[in-house]
Amino acid sequence: MDVQTLTYTIVGMTFALYIVIAIWSRAGSTKEFYVAGGGVHPIVNGMATAADWMSAASFISLAGIVSFVGYDGSVYIMGWTGGYVLLALLMAPYLRKFGKFTVPDFVGDRYYSQTARTVAVICALVVSFTYIAGQMRGTGVVFSRFLEVDIDTGVYIGMAVVFFYSVLGGMKGITYTQVAQYCVMIFAFMVPAIFLSIMMTGHFFPQIGFGSELLDASGNNSGVYLLDKLDGLSTQLGFAEYTVGTKDTIDVFFICGALMFGTAGLPHVIVRFFTVPRVKDARTSAGWTLVFIAILYTTIPALAAFSRVNMIETINGADGQGVSHAEAPSWINSWERTGLIAWDDKNGDGKMFYAKGETNEMTIDRDIIVLATPEIANLPAWVIALIAAGGLAAALSTSAGLLLVISTSVSHDLLKKNMMPDISDKRELMYARMAAGVGVLIAGYFGINPPGFVAAVVAIAFGLAASSLFPAITMGIFSKKMNKEGAISGMAAGLLFSIGYIVYFKFLNPAINTAEHWLFGISPEGIGLLGMCLNFVVAILVCRMTAPVPQDVQEMVEAIRFPKGSGEASDH
Repeated sequence: MDVQTLTYTIVGMTFALYIVIAIWSRAGSTKEFYVAGGGVHPIVNGMATAADWMSAASFISLAGIVSFVGYDGSVYIMGWTGGYVLLALLMAPYLRKFGKFTVPDFVGDRYYSQTARTVAVICALVVSFTYIAGQMRGTGVVFSRFLEVDIDTGVYIGMAVVFFYSVLGGMKGITYTQVAQYCVMIFAFMVPAIFLSIMMTGHFFPQIGFGSELLDASGNNSGVYLLDKLDGLSTQLGFAEYTVGTKDTIDVFFICGALMFGTAGLPHVIVRFFTVPRVKDARTSAGWTLVFIAILYTTIPALAAFSRVNMIETINGADGQGVSHAEAPSWINSWERTGLIAWDDKNGDGKMFYAKGETNEMTIDRDIIVLATPEIANLPAWVIALIAAGGLAAALSTSAGLLLVISTSVSHDLLKKNMMPDISDKRELMYARMAAGVGVLIAGYFGINPPGFVAAVVAIAFGLAASSLFPAITMGIFSKKMNKEGAISGMAAGLLFSIGYIVYFKFLNPAINTAEHWLFGISPEGIGLLGMCLNFVVAILVCRMTAPVPQDVQEMVEAIRFPKGSGEASDH
């Protein structure tokens, strides 16, 4: 069976599985739509949270970044992983104790203000739409290659699938669908990584192969370690050493911080901890999620390194002089048809050559590296098809979680809590599904017209979450004195500052989006941390100049910090 047929078969089977699960677990009430009825087992929720959190940026783009830039790409691994630990230890149990449906719900009640709730809704929508744009783009990248359609068509297909199972099933359907998607995703990622580790180093575990010697043509240790090989290839071709960082330390610090605190402020991840029965279960669920995440994240550097060596040697040949384009491996021709790889024969010799600077003849989109790896390494056709299914699972699982945040923010926090307080449960559910439909259309537009490659778009979303929601949630839990005026001012200041900075460099003046023009040398991907600091400063200053927090609210905050029992998620 050829790759095309296998891809249609495996992807079709996984899609059918997701849809069957959505129908089986469809939501019949707002509580099931918003928090899956609040009765999800901690291990099940841990797996669903891992799938929700490990987006297309993790599955498709992160290994591509590490593969292309080496050590500098580790900032994304450190930031995202550290952020999840922060979320699990600092915030998840307390938010579950509070027992509300959504992050804006928490902000509105904690800061005793409908205005605070509305501002939090705006923040959640901005973060979610930015994040989901990256996921839809990832879906388009997968479909464009493996189903041989253009990227825009791939986005449309992804929109249809996500709309079906998220609108029908709500959080209940999404939870069990994400469990299946995690299994597909982790299997699809690990299989080629294990194949490559065995082929190139003789070790079954990629994590061990990453630090091992490469095998020679006869299958014996060559005496050359994988990372030493990469360092040599990189410098020979004009790139920086693979294992040495080149980014400014201040930018690395700010990107890492923006990703870390942004993770702890992501509404679609936070809401997952409202789906378990008790506070204790929220802690247990967080621990299981970290285990499930670690499987993928400890494998990413190894896969990135294996792929980098294979890609360079495939294009440049064993002698490093280039390979004839007329005799190029099939994977190059396949990806050229998508427009994500391009060849420019600068010296007219008919050979491809990949390097840095004027001698480079290959333009390669870094988002393809994971998807192309099985083809580059000549792995079996079923592995190539499997990784397509895994990439789609990653993009669709996170898209569904974000879409739920968008729909609940509109139906529950704007309509039920603000504009239509007497709305019935049935009508609220209807508006939630309508909001999800509109959300899919807007997300699809941003997926077709994204502001960058997948991981960069997602990094911006994390920065926006750090600058807007994280301070309000943190101070809401740990400061009895923070009042509504301070929280509202802080969220507005942090969000507007970060959006303004990102729009200026990414859209208005992309030509000057370089380190010498950035404020303090901080890139748009890292500006969220500075926006977060601004949020805290503004909130504290305004709080000191305005009325104190009512006593009953202070007592409520005090109660949240004692992890006894659990509040049932409720709209009361």
